[in-house]
Amino acid sequence: MDIDGTSAVVTGGASGLGEATVRALAGRGARVVVVDLQDDKGEALAAEVGGLYARADVTDATAVVAALDAAGELGPLRSCVNCAGIGWATRTIGRDGTYESAHDLDVYRKVIEVNLVGTFNVCRLAASAMSRTEPLADGERGAIVNVASLAAFDGQIGQAAYSSSKGGVVGLTLPLARDLAVVGIRVNTIAPGLIDTPIYGYGGNAEDFKAKLKRDVLFPDRLGRPEEFASLALELLTNSYMNAEVIRIDGGARLQPK
Repeated sequence: MDIDGTSAVVTGGASGLGEATVRALAGRGARVVVVDLQDDKGEALAAEVGGLYARADVTDATAVVAALDAAGELGPLRSCVNCAGIGWATRTIGRDGTYESAHDLDVYRKVIEVNLVGTFNVCRLAASAMSRTEPLADGERGAIVNVASLAAFDGQIGQAAYSSSKGGVVGLTLPLARDLAVVGIRVNTIAPGLIDTPIYGYGGNAEDFKAKLKRDVLFPDRLGRPEEFASLALELLTNSYMNAEVIRIDGGARLQPK
């Protein structure tokens, strides 16, 4: 699928994996709508790549529709990449065994709401917008890339909420692809491993922490780079025979319990 002259939406697009994806899409000629809640970063990036910034919570249907409509003004919407998400680390029970110290249920619901419900919300609305575009070769109208995590398969201690949410994104992949095949929309999911993004912070302590993280990576002996994720996202968007797949990008890592 040729994305030159088309529009794209990237949620969580102001930083990290999303930012790298925005740059990769723009580099291939797409006009990108950066969807995020980080106004300063989002506006600056959108201006740099000749796109637009749309402030939107991915669970807010009205805000997401506004972002999609903005994309439609830039060109036919062919690409959507869902990078927005939040993390959380809490053990299921507390040390004292009291009910009060058990995992906060509201926190669990919040992680599921953003990472899983938010992803599906954007998918259902983006696919609706894509379905109204003129079909390309083989009846193709567009492609969606969702973002899961290695935690969907190798969830560590304290990751019950996060792993549940990302496992749900993995589970969405095939039924979404089957649902959307009738209108020529492909769906794939990337499950990134340990990627060097601002989530780990900066400075000496952050570097020490990242050095420990890479212990489970087979090769190369480092964390992944956002640009490597973006390259894979671009391939999944443009390779018209890639559909209904979940692909790990993790240097062969298999995470230990902690």
